[in-house]
Amino acid sequence: MTSMGGETIAHRICSFCEACCGLELTLRDGKVMSVRGNANDVFSKGYICPKGAALKDLHEDPDRLRQPLIKRDGRLVEATWQEAFAEIERRLPDVMKRHGRNSVATVVGNPAAHSFGLLLYIPRVARALGSINIFTASTLDQMPKQLSSGLMYGAWLSIPVPDIERTELLMIIGGNPIVSNGSLWTVPDFHGKAKALLARGGELVVVDPRRTETAEAASRHLFIRPRTDAFFLLGIVHTLFKENLVRLGRLEEHLAGVEDLEAAIGPFAADIVAPRCAIPAETIRNLARTLARTERAAVYGRMGACTQEYGTMVNWLIDVINILTGHLDEPGGSMFPKAPAFAANISGQPGIGRGVITGRRKSRVSGAPEVMGEFPIGCLAEEIEVPGEGQVKALISIATNPVLAAPNGPRLAAALERLEFMVSLDIYLNETTRHADVILPGPSQLESSNYEVGLSQFVYRNVARFSPATLSHAEGQPAEWENMMRLTAIALGKGADADVHRLDDEFLADEIRGRSRGADSKAALHALSQWKGPDRLLDMAIRRGPYGDQFGLNPDGLNLAKIAAQPNGIDLGALAPRVPEMLRTPSGRIELAPEMLIADLKRAGADLARPAPDLVIVGRRQLRSNNSWMHNLPILAKGTFRCTVMVHPEDAKRLGLSHGSRARISSDGRAIEAQVEFSDEMMPGVVSLPHGWGHDLPGLRLTLAARRPGPNLNALFDDALRDPLSGNSVLSGVPIEMTPVG
Repeated sequence: MTSMGGETIAHRICSFCEACCGLELTLRDGKVMSVRGNANDVFSKGYICPKGAALKDLHEDPDRLRQPLIKRDGRLVEATWQEAFAEIERRLPDVMKRHGRNSVATVVGNPAAHSFGLLLYIPRVARALGSINIFTASTLDQMPKQLSSGLMYGAWLSIPVPDIERTELLMIIGGNPIVSNGSLWTVPDFHGKAKALLARGGELVVVDPRRTETAEAASRHLFIRPRTDAFFLLGIVHTLFKENLVRLGRLEEHLAGVEDLEAAIGPFAADIVAPRCAIPAETIRNLARTLARTERAAVYGRMGACTQEYGTMVNWLIDVINILTGHLDEPGGSMFPKAPAFAANISGQPGIGRGVITGRRKSRVSGAPEVMGEFPIGCLAEEIEVPGEGQVKALISIATNPVLAAPNGPRLAAALERLEFMVSLDIYLNETTRHADVILPGPSQLESSNYEVGLSQFVYRNVARFSPATLSHAEGQPAEWENMMRLTAIALGKGADADVHRLDDEFLADEIRGRSRGADSKAALHALSQWKGPDRLLDMAIRRGPYGDQFGLNPDGLNLAKIAAQPNGIDLGALAPRVPEMLRTPSGRIELAPEMLIADLKRAGADLARPAPDLVIVGRRQLRSNNSWMHNLPILAKGTFRCTVMVHPEDAKRLGLSHGSRARISSDGRAIEAQVEFSDEMMPGVVSLPHGWGHDLPGLRLTLAARRPGPNLNALFDDALRDPLSGNSVLSGVPIEMTPVG
């Protein structure tokens, strides 16, 4: 921080979305006066979107919880921290004793990814509970990408990203990075980078059932029928093989399964798949030729590529195309970032590993296989409802609102009321936490340090950045990691009054003894002693990482103190080729034809002739929103009402709808109402409604959001409809009926 004329300038990383922009905050007397982009940030270079400026609104939001709440006589009332943890100690161990450890489930939401105090301590709570019932938002939006990456490269988060500053052709499928600022791709100011791509003579092609903001900025947009991306991509792969366009280049010696792949895609010629995806066969073939003949090109897919019944297949095929055209792990293509810390592909023996395993357990009711140690969030309601051994009786929810974010929210809300006990770690009394018996609020984001544990693994350029706390905690407010450690102590039988700092020290000492890496345990502990909690875990991970000082063995290497001393961050350079050292597969090769995915092609083949529904619905991203938790902030909530259903005028005429009127949208017995907005952005036969709304339930403390609650899109969807490989919920391309209201 620097002081100037009674004001203090502070820098921090924005923790509202995946862009992770560098911010400059002006403070006076402990209050935030302004928020702007940090022009000197090595990563975002001054870019800021409306969400970044809303950090001030979030910090000052009168509805943000600042004291724990305990349910008394059916009402959530304020309590002390001691009372809150005493209630947890009284009730949670009792449930575990009577019903077993699997009777306690944990569900984790998207905001936890932006709080490394939560993220690094969730495993400690989970291990202390000892339950197999773990659910996260990953099975709502990204598990297909994690699974396909794990199968191909050996680690769940070895996800390649476009090298946008050097590419000549970028094709985007089901993504809208101008609005999302990238997703599983940390790329602030995508719009500016896309303009630069076009200015240097490159091409940006967007394939999407809506002419999104990114499509508007592109050189070309193709409408595609929702849930048919796999067929479109299979047509491209088939063309690459048939027309001898495959260019494996340097990666050829590091690939396994090329012949198996070629044999398996035989039934999916462009002429066969074209009617299914509503893109002409010659267009598919020409795209394959262009991708193969462009020196530097990349294919990228995101939300629409994941939230469908072929999500894992689509994400696999995206990487397959990048490989077959010679564009994986090459400058200007799709490349693997090299994070300073926590990435699985920077630790252990380079170039080989045990890979990933799925299906070690199955969910009790549906028999859904676990993936990445968790079950599909669509299984949570049934695990609470259905009696029997292992029935979920208690729930710990962490920074999540699945009543709005997950499919069939009304069913889940009813199930939550059947729990014997529920604890929520959240800053809001929202649609999910209203069911809790105890709510533990975390501090404001500005009162915590920040390092993006996961998102630093998806950056468009390698960097190291850290934000110390901008403001001090309110009096009596524990850090989030301290709350997590107290839950850990209770689950371990040590009680709510345990010394959590001492317990944290013991955990750290055990870990260092097991992984000292040439430094003795006492010396390593001494080197880390200036930090506490997650900051200390971060320092340890950085020191052990690829740029680290290795606890003194590499004196010029990084540690947390060196990074913290650079408020604008440290530029670690452009992405560089990493194959084979980043591979962690048992074969030491990229698995181009994983058995699970080759087998799934039979399902796709049987589906080729399925007739297209008359009308389907898709979600959409919005710049002033992020899932379900930003609708209570004035700077983001202002302006026109945005939770409208976009309908092509031809469909509106056919259905008897008028602009601005209300329509009933129904699917398989579930229904919502929404305000109609005519838009030729939509492909005929497809309508679009943003997700994360529906703030009209009783018992909330979201004053501003409740004024314009909007409908809950996900209430339409069947919680049993999932990509069978990854367990990801199907939230896109679902058939619906629409009728006028009134």
